[in-house]
Amino acid sequence: MKKFFMVLLIIVVVIAVLFIFKDSIIKFSVEKGIELFTGLKLNMGTLHVGVFKPVVDIKDVVLLNPSHFPDKTMVDIPEVYVHYDLPSLLRGKIYLPEVRFNLKEFVVVKNGKGELNLDALKNIQTTQKPETKSSEKKAPVKMPDIKIDLFQLKIGQVIYKDYSKGAKPDVKEFKINLNETYRNIDNPYVLANLIVAKALMNTTIASLTNFNLKGLQGTVGGVLSGAKGVVTGVASTAQEAGKKTVDAVKGLFQNTFRLGK
Repeated sequence: MKKFFMVLLIIVVVIAVLFIFKDSIIKFSVEKGIELFTGLKLNMGTLHVGVFKPVVDIKDVVLLNPSHFPDKTMVDIPEVYVHYDLPSLLRGKIYLPEVRFNLKEFVVVKNGKGELNLDALKNIQTTQKPETKSSEKKAPVKMPDIKIDLFQLKIGQVIYKDYSKGAKPDVKEFKINLNETYRNIDNPYVLANLIVAKALMNTTIASLTNFNLKGLQGTVGGVLSGAKGVVTGVASTAQEAGKKTVDAVKGLFQNTFRLGK
């Protein structure tokens, strides 16, 4: 009986420790997982996982450049909101009904050797560099099954810094102010490429750096077309409403003139 209570006590203590330190443990796991996936280090300010409410709230996320780049930060993300499905996680699958990604600043850097920090991202290397006979084929990191129903992406600004001509960089800033929603994403590589593509689409960085943006857009074509459909639908609705308003005004004037006669 004493052994039974001892085992029970150990189990309770382990559960209590996991509950108390769950945020720290998950935070460490996520940081290492992102480093494995992207090849770059990630620092998170805080991460809180709700138990009774299935929500993950992450603050002050910073994706770092490789050490041979003068600027420390590549991406500044003040907030990430994730609504997760616990039963799916227990089955080894990641089902996220909603994800909100607030990207404040994306810094693209060309260092003194002409190297681009974007090329350090593992997940987009395959879309940038053609294969050669001598090149080693690296299999992508095996990711668990993932399904995101609703993904909201906000991007504030993109900054380009070119150190290839001297210690003082040539700096260009692009105000993006993007706020778009995408649906049914089931590939983490597509998700990462989507964020990079949307950050660069409304800038001249691709032409300045010979970055293959069209190739990157090709990997997320289905997701982009889905978002475009939503925008088109809104525009069509607004256009139809505007036409009805104009017709109503015309009818009002016609009726007024008839009454005057």
